[in-house]
Amino acid sequence: MAQIRLGLIMHGVTGRMGYNQHLVRSICAIRDQGGVLLANGDRVMPDIHIVGRNAGKIAEIAAKHGITRHSTDLDAALANPADTLFFDAGSTQMRAELLTRAISAGKDIYCEKPISESMDAVIKLAQLAREKKVRSGVVQDKLYLPGLRKIKMLRDSGFFGRILSVRGEFGYWVFEGDWQQAQRPSWNYKSAEGGGIILDMLCHWRYVLDNLFGNVEAVSCLGATHIPSRVDEAGRTYVADADDAAYATFQLEGGVIAHINSSWCTRVRRDDLVTFHVDGTHGSAVAGLTKCFTQHRVNTPRPVWNPDQPQTMKFIEQWDEVPDNLPSDNGFKMQWEEYIRHLYDGTPWKFDLAEGAKGVQLAELGLKSWRERRWIDVPALEI
Repeated sequence: MAQIRLGLIMHGVTGRMGYNQHLVRSICAIRDQGGVLLANGDRVMPDIHIVGRNAGKIAEIAAKHGITRHSTDLDAALANPADTLFFDAGSTQMRAELLTRAISAGKDIYCEKPISESMDAVIKLAQLAREKKVRSGVVQDKLYLPGLRKIKMLRDSGFFGRILSVRGEFGYWVFEGDWQQAQRPSWNYKSAEGGGIILDMLCHWRYVLDNLFGNVEAVSCLGATHIPSRVDEAGRTYVADADDAAYATFQLEGGVIAHINSSWCTRVRRDDLVTFHVDGTHGSAVAGLTKCFTQHRVNTPRPVWNPDQPQTMKFIEQWDEVPDNLPSDNGFKMQWEEYIRHLYDGTPWKFDLAEGAKGVQLAELGLKSWRERRWIDVPALEI
């Protein structure tokens, strides 16, 4: 069977997400396994061209991973007709302009989220992609987490009965940068540079809720800037004026109520950095990044409220773990493989620019809800 070359331009791989999740754990892993297997037995092999503004960093990454093509000249890279796919994992503020250049050059695109800070920019991108007849993909990686794939399996099996509610807890303490170095870049906490956890995380929660529990129909969101001053990578104190926590409630199709807390200002006392607790008439489940625990109605205990006596029930021990019967590959790599198969096999693909726009829409409406202190309906989005 034949090996097919995929000329892939990758931008933003000097950042944590672009480097670890996309370059190393996805594209390099795909290359090292011999490419992506197609239905007819052919294999698609990525031929990587990494581009960025820092020539030294780009050259160092290329040398480390055996990548022969690297440059700081994006225009020259986009002008090469042999490279047909452009990927971006750079900053949100740059993304719309970069994608516009790539689409205008006739490249298929794949990108991180959020697509942009504004719906107007996203709509223009989706319309341009349709006009230029290029294909698009937006990372929606949380759906590929082993824990949430187990939730989907439970839902599809009818385990929950009628789903009643979903409660999510996400985040951890990001150090302020004064006595310990922050784990996230300083731009995340500056409004002028596209920071803010509502824009960052409601994009994720939109596709998780839509695809697992019901389409989002309304949102009530309260944001907060709990830590107003932080220290950046150069040791300079700066004003952290972007929201670093969001407390959001969602009304979903079918009457499901979802509430998700997202915070860079919380200390973790739960099973994982993110957990989803799903309650249904027939059973409940709690999932983290990888593990998932269930309690069916026939195994539900009968606790009694008595504040005068210490609680003797060990509630956590009353849950059963869902076994790891599903493929364990990392979600970023799985989604890359699915998108590449879509490009070459024409297999169905849902997560295009129009679908990714829904996340930006929810973030905009979440910010509007916070400003106006009210519920906001989420209208159907047609592009």
